[in-house]
Amino acid sequence: YVAFCLYFVDTTAARTLTLPARPTLGQEIVVVAASGTEETNNITINSNSGKINGTIQNLTIDVDGAGASLIYTGSAYGWRVG
Repeated sequence: YVAFCLYFVDTTAARTLTLPARPTLGQEIVVVAASGTEETNNITINSNSGKINGTIQNLTIDVDGAGASLIYTGSAYGWRVG
């Protein structure tokens, strides 16, 4: 597994990233918007049926220039967004 992944996402079109099906404790994924058009072309982070901040849900980045850092804390809470 990769403990740390950094993704620069081109948002000249809407994009969807899918979180790992079997993450490991402490795994970190950082998503950085690279195009500045996220308000128009959102980045969706698909939870892959896992939890994000304690709930099974997807995460949408819809603010120009925004990003997100996700750290896997275990199955009870899932990915914590920082």
